[in-house]
Amino acid sequence: MQNIFNPEYLKGEFHTFGFSHLAALFILIMACIGVVLWLKKIKNDKIELIFCIVVGVLTYGQELTRMIWHAYHGSFSFGEHLPLHLCGLGIILGPIMLIKKNYKLYEYIYFWGFGGAIQALLTPDLVYEFPHFGFLQYFISHSLIIISCVYMTFVVGYRPTWKSIIKVFVVTNIYLVFIIIVNIITTPHFMEILTKAAPFWDRLDELRQISGNYLFICRKPANPSLIDLLGPWPWYILSLEGVSIVSYLLYYSPFFIKDFVDKLKKKEEKTI
Repeated sequence: MQNIFNPEYLKGEFHTFGFSHLAALFILIMACIGVVLWLKKIKNDKIELIFCIVVGVLTYGQELTRMIWHAYHGSFSFGEHLPLHLCGLGIILGPIMLIKKNYKLYEYIYFWGFGGAIQALLTPDLVYEFPHFGFLQYFISHSLIIISCVYMTFVVGYRPTWKSIIKVFVVTNIYLVFIIIVNIITTPHFMEILTKAAPFWDRLDELRQISGNYLFICRKPANPSLIDLLGPWPWYILSLEGVSIVSYLLYYSPFFIKDFVDKLKKKEEKTI
């Protein structure tokens, strides 16, 4: 049992789309289907509230445990381990969305959750293999975000709109500016680097190599990911803007198709 919390145990053993990775994805899919079928069948508000509270407690609990684990082993860093990625925002805001049935939060978490968490689960920025704590915490945290979005969409009945896409895109870019500042100020001795007698681009390159890397805007993830296909730094950041729009449209497309089909059916009914 102690080994699974050892930071050197199974380190570097994780393989993308290996057995443990595929098993975790399969369990998540089954869990999402099970939650929807179960809660839609019983239609009990009290049980739904208990479900939301349990998911919320698990969401906050696993995140707190992650930070305690890093702090205990002396590896905690303000530039790496705060919940400031888009998935981290889903972790912070998700339980509030669930318990309050807050539609405004749902609009953001739907796109951040599906867009961020699905990408994170398909191409994990992970080094630990099952059953290490790091593996379990990573998949549990991102899975809880997706389960929350699935519940709000298929059980509660919320859905995004075209306006949701615009709002999420604008707010995400405003948040990006905030994160740039956070990445800089969480860099050790960042003022010394910025005031060095060296060309600006050399200082900037040195800074980004050791700075915080929230939203992966300073450097690419260590493990293979979609970002690897988007060009070198800093141009892949611009490419990510385009990818985000495409992903928003992709996750909105089921609702667009449904609306289109419903309109066709109404037209047919009128002509009969």
